[in-house]
Amino acid sequence: MPRTLDPDWEKKMLRGFILALVLILTGCAGPSNTNPRGPLHLAATGDHRPEEHIDRNQYRNPVETLMFFGVRPDMTVVEIWPGGAGWYTEVLAPVLRDKGALYAAQFPPDNDIDFYTRSLRQFHDKLASRPELYDRVQVTHLGPPEHTDIAPAGSADRVLTFRNVHNWAKAGKTAAFFDSFYKALRPGGILGVVEHRAPDGRPLKEQIQSGYMTEDYVISMAEKAGFKLVERSEINANPEDDADHPEGVWTLPPTLRLGKTNREKYLEIGESDRMTLKFVKPES
Repeated sequence: MPRTLDPDWEKKMLRGFILALVLILTGCAGPSNTNPRGPLHLAATGDHRPEEHIDRNQYRNPVETLMFFGVRPDMTVVEIWPGGAGWYTEVLAPVLRDKGALYAAQFPPDNDIDFYTRSLRQFHDKLASRPELYDRVQVTHLGPPEHTDIAPAGSADRVLTFRNVHNWAKAGKTAAFFDSFYKALRPGGILGVVEHRAPDGRPLKEQIQSGYMTEDYVISMAEKAGFKLVERSEINANPEDDADHPEGVWTLPPTLRLGKTNREKYLEIGESDRMTLKFVKPES
């Protein structure tokens, strides 16, 4: 087809070249290679993802984050509350489709919250739109106390949650959520947590209001459920973010709740400073 008929021809060719180069450099040119670096890069930057989702890779660092959590293509993974957009689902589902399993622990279906209802509908539409990628995603529901079975007990290698803890704290149900994760994981399984990070010592009420949680709070809730902290990472740190804004974390992109007020300032800061914590369910 002549290139003049496809205005995105050059962009697609460039992306294809970059993806091929990544696979070559990482030694993952073959689909049977179990090293996750190549497949994760391919999924995170693939044409199945909207451009605005790929643009957020610079803040969310999906490849580095999933590698830190030790995700491999042959694992059983539970993604907690992927929302309507399924941002991380776009990366996890293609990687796990052939040799692993992905459970998407979504919002509870029997609720009176419009955001939950719209998100569930959007997520199911997304899965149906690309069956070659998403047909094996298993949707479960998480909303204690009624919905806590996010995967068969003791079956998951990884449970992953991204920027959700502040919601559970606001509802006063953080402990119940972490108990659900513990139940789903096999002994030796890993819980990966990414969350907006508040300065040490910020009172819990202010954490909930701002959307930024302290590492001490997250660690204490995980340990209360039986987890042990394995490692912390600064993969998702943003030193430009002081976690002190008029509308909390929602002041920053992508929400930009203040609209045009100081918009350039907040765009310059970028997305929030985030903790990245790895916990293990003990073997014994």
